This record gives sequence, C-alpha cells and structure tokens, in this order.
Amino acid sequence: MDIKTQLSRHGLFDAKVPRYTSYPTAPHFSDATGPQDHADWIAAIPPGATISLYIHVPFCRHLCWFCACRTQGTQSEAPVAAYLQTLLAELKTLKSQLPEGVSLSRLHWGGGTPTLLSPAMMQTLAGAIAEVAPLAPNAEFSVEIDPNEVDAARLSVLSAAGMNRASIGVQDFDPQIQKCIGRVQSYEVTRDVVTAIRDHGVHSLNADILYGLPHQTPAKITDSVQKLLSLSPDRVALYGYAHVPWMARRQSMLPSEALPLPQERLALFEAARQLFQWDGYAEIGIDHFALAGDGLEIAQKAGLLRRNFQGYTDDTSDVLIGVGASSISRFPQGYTQNNAATSGHTAAIRNGGFSTTRGHMFTAEDRLRGRIIEALMCDFEVRTGELAAHFPVSPAALIAMFNGVADQFPGLLRVTTDGLFIPEPVRPLTRMIARAFDRYDTSIARHSSAI
Repeated sequence: MDIKTQLSRHGLFDAKVPRYTSYPTAPHFSDATGPQDHADWIAAIPPGATISLYIHVPFCRHLCWFCACRTQGTQSEAPVAAYLQTLLAELKTLKSQLPEGVSLSRLHWGGGTPTLLSPAMMQTLAGAIAEVAPLAPNAEFSVEIDPNEVDAARLSVLSAAGMNRASIGVQDFDPQIQKCIGRVQSYEVTRDVVTAIRDHGVHSLNADILYGLPHQTPAKITDSVQKLLSLSPDRVALYGYAHVPWMARRQSMLPSEALPLPQERLALFEAARQLFQWDGYAEIGIDHFALAGDGLEIAQKAGLLRRNFQGYTDDTSDVLIGVGASSISRFPQGYTQNNAATSGHTAAIRNGGFSTTRGHMFTAEDRLRGRIIEALMCDFEVRTGELAAHFPVSPAALIAMFNGVADQFPGLLRVTTDGLFIPEPVRPLTRMIARAFDRYDTSIARHSSAI
C-alpha cells in the first residue's frame, strides 16, 4: 500500500489535527475548573502513592524562532531568581496539601531553559523538591539541557541531586537551517556536552530532532541524523515542526516559502526513520525511537506505553503535577492548568494558593475515548476486551464505533471482534484516525500539519 497515494486519494496531505498528548486537548479546557479543584484533587491522592512532577522554567537566553513553547527571553539573572522564589512558594503549598508518604516516580525539569538556573539556584530547587517528596526507587529524574547554556558546575549539581536522564534539543545540525530558525548550536558543542553529561555519571540520553524545517532536504536531514546517531542517544523524538505563527508570533521570522510541502515533509520523516531503524532503534509510537532495553522499548513490548504532555512515557503513575507558569497537571479526575502569564502565576502563588485558571473534569465518555485515542497513538490498535473490562460499554457498541471510524478510511483499517487495528503502512495517518474518535469540535483551534 502506497501511503502517498492514500493520502492524496483521501485529501489528507493538508490535514491539520491535534497531537493528542491529552484528551480532551487543551483548547477545550475551561475556567469551570479552578484552584479549589486542583487542591482537592491533590488531597485525594492516596497516601503512599507515587506521582510524577514537572517543573516548568519559562526563561531562555535567546528565543528560538521555531519554538512554540511558552517562554520568555532574559539577559539577566534577576527574573530567573525571582521566578525561583515563586517555584519555592508553590512547592511549599503543594507540600502542605500532599498526603503523607507520596514519592516521585518521575521528575522532569523543562522549559524554556532550566539550565539557565545558576548552580546555587539548582541546588536550592532540588532541595525544595526533595522536601515535598523523595524520589522513589528506580525513579527517573530528567532535565532539558541546552548545550549552549550548561557547564560542569551545573552538571555536577544536577548529578548530585539525582539526575539520571538528560534531554537535549538538536533540531538540525545544518548551519543554514540553524541560522534560519534562530538556534545556532554546532555539532561540536553538542558532542562535547554529551561527553560531559556522561562523564558526570548520567548515561541515559534523550534527543529531539525536527523534520519539516525551512530549507530542509532529505540530504540535510540524513547528515543531521547521522551526526546525532554518532552520539548514541538512548531515545530520540523525531518531531514534525509545527508551524503555528498564529500561536507563536516569533515563528513569523521563518521564511514560509522555504517550508517543505506536506509530501516533502513525509519524505523527510521517512529518510530519518530509516536511518534510526537501520541503526537498531525500535520505532515507538508515531515519532519516537529507542534502543533495546530503554524504558520506552520495554513498555511498548509490554503494552504499558503511555502518552502525556511530554510525549511518550513509560511512567504508570496516575497523577502528574505541573509546577510553574502554564504547567498542566493530570489527575484521575481531570486536568488543571496554571496561569500562563508569569506575573499572574506569581501573584496567585504568593497569595498562598494555586494559580489554576482553567482545566477539565472528565466525563465517562472522556475516559473511554481518551483511552481509545491513547491506545491508537501508542500501540496502533485498540482491543475490545480491554475496553469492555474497564469501561461500561458493550463489545457490540465498541465494534459499531470502530466500524463507523473505519468507514471514514475505506480499505485502510482492520476491524474484527477483537478490536480496531492500524496496519503498518497506514500509521502515518494515526493522528487523523484518532481525530475520528474525538467528540469535541476540533475546528475551534487551528492545529499543525498531521504529516
């Protein structure tokens, strides 16, 4: 089956769909969920449970033009130091609400650029987190590291605090593309930082690389992937560049006429994908790759792969608490999101409460459809038996639902009494298939290209 032919036949090359790191997706959050819900859901965590904790640091030395994350630039340490005090206050409030005996299965510092924090700031933040909840046995503590903004002193502090996985952004090593996207980061600098990370005893490494950037060609992405492979990361996220200048105005700095067409984006993805596979990486979900023995590879084989706001994960905790401006938390009851504005977030936290401004409380249908979408995104299949065992729905109703979706993709999906299955050649359509199970209006927000 030629996927390009199928995409053209069904008019899907230009489809714009959510990335489905949550269900419902963030555009459907509302202010009906607020700080009291956040506090109540924290208090409802069972004593002794393991949870995940995400710390958001929204500052960068330089704003990369391709990035759509909630970040702000700073050339001085003062705003970062002030923000650290807000984080410490938020962690103190969290500690006061958290039941006894809770520990962390996952701890992730993201941004922005967490490595903008000075060594002393890092030490203070790590100590405050440890007072809230200790790392559980076999916990994973990961930090997003900008190779242009890290040194031995910072790596020493992070290593001593328990960091056992580093995450670096590569995007592309081509100098022309780097200049175009506002992210100059040479292969040599990246290589030296990777060596330093491992010299500090941190041997697990994530790396991000993008396809679909301006001026990118199969030859250029091949060169970048080969350079990345020489660094031997344990896992790689091969993300499609999301051109959303209506959300991130800085992206208007990129020459839109130099962006690859959807057909060309697919060719870029396939070129990179083949290189990872040839080098022994297992394909994880729609856009991740991992070496044998990595947690994602193990979880995928065991049917335990999950998806959250950070992408694919092997974390099985039911609770993810986001700390910092704009951070999103997930509880069994629903989602909450902190105030996106640093000033608004700071004001709420320093007033002694949480800064939750929006969120979503799950309905029974949300839970069912959310699990279907997650299963498709992780495993490319959804099993009738699993759903019927965990949700109040009959196998007959599920099969009818699956057939209704399959009818939207004639001849492409397989439906049996066991469930719905996406054949390997059709997997580039997974986000579009997931959208068919979405019962919210996906047209209320503009989304990035599905390819």
